[in-house]
Parts: sequence; C-alpha cells; structure tokens
Amino acid sequence: MTMHGHTRVDNYYWLKERENPEVVDYLKAENAYQEEMMKHTEPLQNQLFDEIVGRIRQDDMSVPVKHHGYWYYTRFEEGMEYPLYCRKLVKEGDNPTVIPNVVEESPSNEQILLDGYEMSKGYTYFDVGGYSISPNNELIAYSIDTVSRRQYQIFFKEIATGKMFHEVIQNTSGNMVWANDNKTVFYSVKDESLRSCRIMRHQLGTDPKDDVEVYYEEDATYYAFVSKTKSDRYIVIILESTLTSEIRYIDADHPEAEFKVFNRRQHDLLYGVGHYGDYFYILTNADGAKNYKIMRTPVNATEKENWEEVIAHRDDVLIEDYDIFKDFLVIEERSQGLVHLRVMSWDGKTDYYINFGEPAYTVETAANPEFDTQYLRYIYTSMTTPASVYQYDMIGQTAELLKRQEIVGGFEPSDYVTERLMAPADDGVMVPISLVYKKGLVKNGDNPLVLYGYGSYGNSMDAYFSIARLSLLDRGFVWAITHIRGGEEMGRWWYDDGKLLKKKNTFTDFIACGKYLIKQGFTNSRKMFAMGGSAGGLLVGAVANMAPDLFRGIVAQVPFVDVLTTMLDDSIPLTTGEYDEWGNPNEKQYYDYILSYSPYDNVEAKDYPAMYVSTGFHDSQVQYWEPAKWVAKLRELKTDDNPLYLKTDMDYGHGGASGRFEPFHEVAIEYAFMLDLIEK
Repeated sequence: MTMHGHTRVDNYYWLKERENPEVVDYLKAENAYQEEMMKHTEPLQNQLFDEIVGRIRQDDMSVPVKHHGYWYYTRFEEGMEYPLYCRKLVKEGDNPTVIPNVVEESPSNEQILLDGYEMSKGYTYFDVGGYSISPNNELIAYSIDTVSRRQYQIFFKEIATGKMFHEVIQNTSGNMVWANDNKTVFYSVKDESLRSCRIMRHQLGTDPKDDVEVYYEEDATYYAFVSKTKSDRYIVIILESTLTSEIRYIDADHPEAEFKVFNRRQHDLLYGVGHYGDYFYILTNADGAKNYKIMRTPVNATEKENWEEVIAHRDDVLIEDYDIFKDFLVIEERSQGLVHLRVMSWDGKTDYYINFGEPAYTVETAANPEFDTQYLRYIYTSMTTPASVYQYDMIGQTAELLKRQEIVGGFEPSDYVTERLMAPADDGVMVPISLVYKKGLVKNGDNPLVLYGYGSYGNSMDAYFSIARLSLLDRGFVWAITHIRGGEEMGRWWYDDGKLLKKKNTFTDFIACGKYLIKQGFTNSRKMFAMGGSAGGLLVGAVANMAPDLFRGIVAQVPFVDVLTTMLDDSIPLTTGEYDEWGNPNEKQYYDYILSYSPYDNVEAKDYPAMYVSTGFHDSQVQYWEPAKWVAKLRELKTDDNPLYLKTDMDYGHGGASGRFEPFHEVAIEYAFMLDLIEK
C-alpha cells in the first residue's frame, strides 16, 4: 500500500475476508490455542465467575420513575439474564418520595411492557436498544438487535392486549420517537457503513416501504438521530460530527410539517437544545466558549444572533449537561476532574452545589422526566460506593437514598481505601489518577496493579464502583484509573491536548502514571498490568510498543490497533466521522503522525509483555481483523516467550456478550490471565 511516497507491506491483510472459510478457521484455531494454553486456569476462572455472579442479587429491580401517570421500572426474576420492562399506574395521592413495592403491592396491576427473558429465547445475542411509549400511554415502539452489529429492528405493540402490529422496520440505530398524534413515529436508518444518516417518518399500520424520508445527511462525517424535548412539544433531529452540530425541529403536534433549521451549521460550533416555556435553552461552545456555556432564545427566533447568555463560560469549569424543572435549573459541571451538581432557581434566589464528600467519585443526573417537581434524581458512585440512586429535595436541600446496589454476601466500604493522586507527565502537566485497594495494603512496591485508561473522544473515565473488581482487590490488587489527556476530566482543553497531532500525549500520560505509581511504592513492572478497550485498546497497544518493559501483561479489549489502514478505508463504519479525532491520513501530516504511533504498524522485533487480546466477529465499531492482524504480526516478530492470546467471540460484537451474567465469563478469563502471571 503506497501513499504520500511511502509504502507499507501488510502480510495479514487477507484476514479482512470475513466470508473466507480460511479466516474463520484461523480465528477458531487461535481460540483453541487460547483455551488449551489457559486450561490450567479453568478452575480459577470458574471460581472467579461464581464469586462475581454470587455478589449480584438475582431478583432485583430498578427504582421506579414516574412519567405521564405511570411508574416505569425494570426487574429481574431469579436466574434471568434479561429483565422485564414494566410499569404500574400511579395511584392518586402516591407520595413521590416513596418507592412503590411493585411485587408485593397489587401485583395484578403491573403491566409487563417487554419480557426480555422470553424475547431472547433462541438468540445467542439479544439487546433491547430502547423503547418509546405513545403519548396516550397505549402503544409501545421498541428496538431489538440479535446479531450484535448495532443494527436494530423496530417493532410495535398494543400494551393492553399484547397485540403486535404487522410492520417491522429494519436497519435502524435503535432510537425512535412518537409524534403527539399517537400514530406517527420518527426513526433513524443506517447506511452500508453503519452510519446513521436518514431520518424517516412512519405511519403506524402501514408498510415501512412507504415511509417518508424527512432528512438525509449527505456529509459522511455527520451522524443523524432523532429525539423529543422533555416538554414533549418538539421533535428534534440532531446532526453531529466531532466538531460541529446542527439541530432541526418541528412541533410534535404537526408531524407532517417540514423540519426547520434551528441554527445553520458552522464549523467548530457545537450546540444542543432543550425547551421550557417560551424559550429554547442551548448548551454551546459558541463565541470561543471552549468549556461551554448555557444560552436561551425565544422559540420563534432560534438563529444564533438571538441567543442570550444564561450561564457564562468559565476557563476552569466545563459544563457537561443540564436538566430543566419548573422552578429549577440543574447543571452538571466538571472542575478539577470531578463532576459537581449545581442547583439554581429561576427566580435567582437559590444557587448552590450539592456536597458529596469523597475525594474521587462519579455523579450524574438520573431519569428526571417530570417538570413540576422539587425532587431531583441522581446516581452516585465511587470506587468504594456501589451505584446509589438518590432523591434530592431542591428546596429542603436534603438527599434521600432510594436504592444502593446490593452486594450479596456483605460488603463494607470501610474495608477499602480510595485515593486521588496527581502524576507529572513528560511535559509537566499533572495527570489525575483514581485508585482503590483493600485496607491494610502496604506500599512496599510489591503489589499487583491494574492501570486502566481510555483517553479519547472527550469521554471522561470517572471513578466508579465495580462489583467484579472486588475479586481482584480481595486478592491484593490495586486498581488505578488514569484520567489521561484525550478525555475531558480537566475541561475541554484536556481533550484538545490529546487528539489529532497531540494524540501521543494520551500514551505518554499513561506511561507517566505507571512510572509514578511504581515510584510511590504501589507496584513494580513485574506486577503491573495495562488494560483498555476499543480506543483504550489503541492506548495499551501503543504503550506496548513505547514502553514494553513497564508492564507484566496487557489486556486489550476489542482494540483499535490498525489505525492507519482503517482511517484510509472510508467504507468501514465510523471512519469518516473520525477524521476530527485522529486526522485524515489522506493528508500527509496526519498520515505521518498516525503512522508513528499506530500499534500494528509499529510492531517490531523485541520483547513484549504477556498479552490477552479479545474481539468480536460481529464488531461494528472495531472490526475483528484489527486485533487478529495485530496478534499475527506480534507472533511473527516478538522475541520473548511471554503468552500471547487472541480470543474472538464468534457470536458477539463490540460490547461482548449480552445478558446480565454472561459477560462475566470474559471478565473471569481476563482476571485469571493476570492472576496466573503473578503467580509464576
């Protein structure tokens, strides 16, 4: 392959031939090798799986959410991989702060909207992409993927009778919204590269072949989705690329109206809209607001020249999201790597932050579909606190715990310690690290440690609780999450400093974090493991080339490791929309830069750490051949005797196995891989 006067030879390009029986045989042979070489760990794998699943309450349910006169929730019955999606009529006088016991209180009044357990029968993979209830509460539209390619079918059902409508809509992104006439549904369709690019209008009871295309996005770097404002007044088409967005909208009472442009797209202008009363509220980076600001505009004058400021831009605070209530505006802000919830009243008399009191945590607003309420739902977790749903009284400023993830067999947060450290990067920038470990751990430089990272797309990797992780912590491991550049933990500039021609900052930050933890006495290079998935797999793949002596082993989950070849192939899903993230290698400066770090292109004859690499044959995000080619090239060139395994799940895609318990089989293999290495 020759470009810009440079020639690459790819001996494993043939592995892209998905329909070639030799490719399938090759992947199965790798699977057989991995299984045979790790056979001695099977008792440990089984023990780990049983431990993890044993901590999960079998008959569990979510906290009911009140919407349009019903409590909506999901619940599991014992042994079920998939939930029941349910609702129950709100009784007159129900206290909004009291969770109804749907199992014991009038179980006959429960309506099962979708039975995931029954619907999944006969499928190796099953996923409910989402569902939407008609405004009159009588109909449900829902989407299903049974292949793991994120191509969803949409179905329609009458809730009271269970009667299915005859039409099935194919190849959608899985999201859909009802117009207010209870018979019109809007949805998005994917093209051959799996880009969501068409917005269609469907009339219930008609053949989908007759559906009307209301918008087609020609620019291959944009994705098109459809949504509805919390007020239920507007249907919104969202058009997004990495750096630019555009909104189109109609009144939900008039589904056949022509969509109007909210504000024409302008390069580097990102905005999203919500609606309340006579105004649209806009979260945007307009006018150089790199960390975003909130503005508003009258519903009849939406172009940018009419926008007025509500919350100003600040250099040290990133505004991530907001939620609108009748009397309050709640803003999700991020500063110093942590999310803060700010509550403001519309009358200007109230403005405060909710206090969470831990050094490292994750918080986000939960489902809050009701406007006229003084109660805010939010989800809180930390590395020592299981996921917890709180109901917060915005007037009384008090929080009530509604539900905390139950750990069967007992769990005491005080048995574990969480820390937040700052590691100096190569250029002097301080990089946050969140850690958790079992109390009593001695920092003698001899503890096994997992260094986890992502660092792409502006996705922040916050400190969160993991029920599976306890199996490592209880065996003496430290778990460290690196908040490296490429995410948005420290603001939008943190993202900008870890992409395009600054992408290597992501990798050197990760390496610097590993070295810092060794210096601080947490671990050593014989007991430290690097782990990451997807773009995080690219991260650990690049690090394997740059600092192979730093790690005992690497766990690369669905890794994006053949960056240059993929970014030159615009027929592959995601490629064109990724130019603003990685750069377009059709331009020489980006070609040369990507070539300098792409894990596959930089494999060479030297010693590498032990590696466990996983992928899915149906992966629509990172095609299976990227890790397959990478492992093949490593086998050819590496000079060490360390284990190298490729596990291709022939039934699944990017997200791995579906279901509630099945994914933990893969986790158990990864953990056994690491535990086995430190015992040698």
